[in-house]
Amino acid sequence: MTRIEISRPMDVDKDELILFFDLVIRDTFDKEGLSTLQEDIQTEIKTKIQYLQSDYDSNGGERYFLIAKVGGTIVGTVEYGPSSVLINTVTNGSLKELFEIGTVFVHPEYQRRGIGTLLFNIMLLTFQSKGIDEFCLDSGYSTSQKVWTRKLGDTDYWLKDYWGEGSDHMIWKRNIKDVPITFMGLKDWGG
Repeated sequence: MTRIEISRPMDVDKDELILFFDLVIRDTFDKEGLSTLQEDIQTEIKTKIQYLQSDYDSNGGERYFLIAKVGGTIVGTVEYGPSSVLINTVTNGSLKELFEIGTVFVHPEYQRRGIGTLLFNIMLLTFQSKGIDEFCLDSGYSTSQKVWTRKLGDTDYWLKDYWGEGSDHMIWKRNIKDVPITFMGLKDWGG
């Protein structure tokens, strides 16, 4: 099995991470049938770059990223930071004090092999080590919503047709002790 490395991003990773965000976000929008929303794609990419810069500027104090590498190439990311404006607006500020897990991205060629789950679980362990008991997570992508529903159960906030007819937005609030952390072997990707 190919070795996977999880680490904090270094300065030398920045340019590769920016290209990674562009690739994964474009791929996600395409799979969701939203590839024509070029302005939304650009906004999403810029937001992730701003989050990354916040991590670099604060040394993980404002935003905290972890990256996954295979053979020295970035294949996944996860981060946490303050809950988003969207979350705070639609929940009337009820989740404002919680950290949000976000930017759970896996390279299209490495998806469905356990890398996203590995990153998520390591983030949960990071929360435990920092004494963080609760977190929130949101998704507007239907494919991701299925994954998070399987991992976290029913959503706490379901915003029907938030992004237009048939495009919902979901928000989960969870206590760390209620989310099982299970490590299993990663699925082989033949490398």
